[in-house]
Amino acid sequence: MIKNYLKIAFRNLVKNKVYSAINIGGLAVGMGVAMLVGLWVADEISYNTYFKNNDRLAQVMVNQTFEGVVYTGGTVAMPTGDALRTQFKSDFKRVSLTSFTNEHTLATGEKKLRTNGRWVQADFPQMFTFKMLKGSMGSLKDPTSVLITHSLATALFGSKEPLNQIIRIDNKLDMRVAGVYEDLPRNTTFFDTKILLPWNNSENWLSKQVWWDSHDGQLFVEMADRADIEQASEKVRSLPTPHVKDLKEELLLHPMAKLHLYDEFENGKAAGGHIQFVWLVGIIGVFVLLLACINFMNLSTARNEKRAKEVGIRKAIGSLRTQLIVQFLSESMIVAFLAFVLALTLTNASFPFFNRLADKQMSIPWNSTAFWLLALGFTVLTGLVSGSYPALYLASFEPVKVLKGVFRVGRFATMPRKVLVVIQFTVSITLIIGTIVVYRQIQFAKNRTVGYTRDKLITLPLTVGLYGHYEALRNDLLQTQAVENMAESSQTPAFFSNNNSVEWRGKDPKQPTFFRDVNVTRDFGKTIGWHITEGRDFSAAFPADSLSVIMNETALKTTGLKNPIGEVVKYAGRDYTVVGIVKDMITQSPYAKTEPTVFFGSGWMGVITVRLANGIPAQEALEKVQAVFKKHDPDSPFEYKFLDQEYARKFSNEARIGNLTTFFAVLAIFISCLGLFGLASYVAEQRTKEIGIRKVLGASVANLWQLLSKDFLGLVIISCVISVPLALYFLDGWLQKYEYRTPISWWIFAVAGLGVLVIALFTVSYQAIRAALLNPVKSLKVD
Repeated sequence: MIKNYLKIAFRNLVKNKVYSAINIGGLAVGMGVAMLVGLWVADEISYNTYFKNNDRLAQVMVNQTFEGVVYTGGTVAMPTGDALRTQFKSDFKRVSLTSFTNEHTLATGEKKLRTNGRWVQADFPQMFTFKMLKGSMGSLKDPTSVLITHSLATALFGSKEPLNQIIRIDNKLDMRVAGVYEDLPRNTTFFDTKILLPWNNSENWLSKQVWWDSHDGQLFVEMADRADIEQASEKVRSLPTPHVKDLKEELLLHPMAKLHLYDEFENGKAAGGHIQFVWLVGIIGVFVLLLACINFMNLSTARNEKRAKEVGIRKAIGSLRTQLIVQFLSESMIVAFLAFVLALTLTNASFPFFNRLADKQMSIPWNSTAFWLLALGFTVLTGLVSGSYPALYLASFEPVKVLKGVFRVGRFATMPRKVLVVIQFTVSITLIIGTIVVYRQIQFAKNRTVGYTRDKLITLPLTVGLYGHYEALRNDLLQTQAVENMAESSQTPAFFSNNNSVEWRGKDPKQPTFFRDVNVTRDFGKTIGWHITEGRDFSAAFPADSLSVIMNETALKTTGLKNPIGEVVKYAGRDYTVVGIVKDMITQSPYAKTEPTVFFGSGWMGVITVRLANGIPAQEALEKVQAVFKKHDPDSPFEYKFLDQEYARKFSNEARIGNLTTFFAVLAIFISCLGLFGLASYVAEQRTKEIGIRKVLGASVANLWQLLSKDFLGLVIISCVISVPLALYFLDGWLQKYEYRTPISWWIFAVAGLGVLVIALFTVSYQAIRAALLNPVKSLKVD
């Protein structure tokens, strides 16, 4: 019997080639999208599972309360590490302080490069179960040893044995390679960390381990075997309180398993974040697959009359309803498996494009048993979902009516198909509206006044070899005529990270206020092109500027100073005189409010900012700049970043959402129109004689086109009406998380609806006009 079912199924597929191609092709696209989304979601939810004891790891976060609002961050005071290690031994198996990931210059022989690394305490590799290829995890107890990734070992030493090789770090420390570990996968927190440096060899970090009022690094813990993260979090919550003045500060243990997906906090607790994006993409993937299944249902039920006699004869000779259901379901299973094979091919071919779109490194796990079991179950489920309604519908025909030729589908038989078409286009239009809104939100933020000129600005690290050579370096750069200006600062203009307390006259001592603080040389403002709105810029004509400060407009509003020029503010125990007010600049998220910022005319510098001259090709200018840097520091690689590109990265997350939404919206429209094309083709075929008679009676091509198209276009219009409130509800909720957000204008809905209406019109019109142009003589001869 099964063999008979298979024969009939294949005969029907071959006999109806167009419908079979539409069914298999549409289902394959839907299954391919679902496969891509499934692999993407799996990659996201498996973040940090590379670490074997992931469920026992946590990052120590800090909650700081200001004006009744709780701010949560991952930067801790250094003494917190020793306090947890000594006061809570029963709760923590391992504790490790780390620096943030920073670029370091590495040199060995003639090879020089820059890569990302972290200063970490000795327990760090064991805590995160790094997979050692060579050497030992415990090597960082030796302050002269480092651990590096396999890819970095290859880049530095090629095929040579890396162990015990000497690397010069930042032109000042000679370190021995004591171990090589496996490169971390992309879906781990420390993916971009290529070298681990010993904490005990860093005077900078060691000196800060007694400063409770300075938050500079990160802290990770591994729970003891019987300890609970939530209970331990409650125990350590008030640890920093006695050590911090004029501020309420508490600790929070945030599990590593949630670190990536739950990265937003409200009132000191995790409240979502990236997980919402994962849910969004997952739901879209399910809907796109559902659209493909709807196509199958529609085309299968639409052709019911073609198989009505077959059902009647089978029932008359004794076939049970369950047998007929099994037969039709087996046909849908064959279509599903053929679509799955095609979906695998499409998915594999689309990975290069999709990985660029989603910023991933995914591939089909061909050797994974779990993947194939899930794929098999997924295919069977798709076959059952897409074939269930047609199977039940076809098996319900009454044999007496069918064989007597009095079978009629009834007035409302087409209603389910119409509902399914409406659902298809509602989803498609909603996705298109979402794509437009996301794009507008990105453009809205990009069009904000930045406060300085990004064009032709490059930033470079201030290497050890360049310390103390500011004037000589600047003069040599200006003499090349390839550089307009040059300055140093403690942080890049693209991102100010430091956040410390500033005091001023009239400040409420019970209300601590944190300011972004940046050290700059006197030419910084002229180099980046900031705008002084009051007072003056830093200048060589004022030697006392080493104790001067410039505020941005938000800082002025925060302090409430009426006549700020000449006022004194206190920072880190020293008095600084306000000499100028600068227009607000976007240095954090372009979607958030500008934060109060103060610029000091002295202090530690770590970044060089250079403005290339106009009228000279960038490549030629960079070659001249490189020659000057090599003259002053021949031992460091010349590596630079264009500031406008760094600024563009601030939009990467929203751009990724927009790209994925666009991708899915295009596929949703394609699948919906594929189904519409099939239905229009079937309707035109069913009404061939009617069209012939109408033409004989004088109906024009336009009349016939209108007759065949109006019903379908009516369904699309209904979809437009339904999609508007749906899209408005979801998108308004999404936009609420941004301080600066684009308005949702009425024309967005009009453009999306009109666009889909035009696409649907073209889809239906092809079959409608083709049927209308058919010779009525041939039409009336059709059996």
